[in-house]
Amino acid sequence: MSTPENTKSEITSLKSEKWYSSWFDTPYYHILYKDRNYREAQIFMDNLTHYLNLPEKAKVLDLACGKGRHSIYLNQLGFDVVGADLSENSIAEAKINENDTLHFLVHDKREPFDAKFDAIFNLFTSFGYFENREDDIKTLLAIKESLSDYGFAVIDFMNSQQVIENLIPEEIKEVDGITFYIKRFVVDGFITKQIDFEDKGEKFQFTEKVRAYTLEDFQNMMDETGIYLLDTFGDYKLKKFHKNTSERLIMIFK
Repeated sequence: MSTPENTKSEITSLKSEKWYSSWFDTPYYHILYKDRNYREAQIFMDNLTHYLNLPEKAKVLDLACGKGRHSIYLNQLGFDVVGADLSENSIAEAKINENDTLHFLVHDKREPFDAKFDAIFNLFTSFGYFENREDDIKTLLAIKESLSDYGFAVIDFMNSQQVIENLIPEEIKEVDGITFYIKRFVVDGFITKQIDFEDKGEKFQFTEKVRAYTLEDFQNMMDETGIYLLDTFGDYKLKKFHKNTSERLIMIFK
């Protein structure tokens, strides 16, 4: 299960106005979450591409791709893949893996692409970071406008209700010699995680935030943007979504 996660942050030392422009661009984000299950992610991609019945060499956009782990695997499956992310450092690292059918670029997901894609994947709770709902609407519209006539889009989001009901208020996690002190809470409609730690004599504090959207919230936004929700799943094996128990909220739309 993803953490709630891939979220939002402010770095005290960098005084960034946009948390996601700073936290995701630091090595500490990748250190804290280095234990993510890569095999589980690959199984998800296998199941998803099989369900969508994507044609050979289909054009796929991995939107908010980070360092490109999903993009790389999708390319290994035979697809023509573009990975896009706002983090310049992540994209610089991802570019090492580029080839004729795998490319990475820095991109704001609120902006549509000139190219059209057969599939657009927004994975691992990479939605709901913005302070304003209007920016999430813009993201949905950009996805819609970047799809080909026969394309499908996928948002892999946390199940907010399940996350809130099982929220762990405090946790201490040591990774690579760094002790992370983590507090979780819900405020102003956001599931929020405060992360404090010290490294090389300097103190840091990050605040991750992701809006606690429910399936009903997504349905309302999709209705506003003329998007058709085709199916929902509750985990990476594509089992049925149950709002009280499912780990994920995976939505297929166009």
